Amino acid sequence: ALMKIPVGETRSYAAIADALGAPKATRAVASACARNRVAIVVPCHRAIRSDGTPGGSRWRLPLKTEYLQRERAA
Repeated sequence: ALMKIPVGETRSYAAIADALGAPKATRAVASACARNRVAIVVPCHRAIRSDGTPGGSRWRLPLKTEYLQRERAA
């Protein structure tokens, strides 16, 4: 589901859970993103909180924000 999010766009953890057919799995999606060891290949940085904020990141919040800014500029 993360790899289907277009470059430069984001989806909330809840929207990703819905796309997976498991609307109650929002926390599981966030947890899986937090454990992602291949962040560039599987773009967990495109997953954000429902309020539009980036939320935490295994790779640190500033780096997540930078990836999103670069993608939006491209």
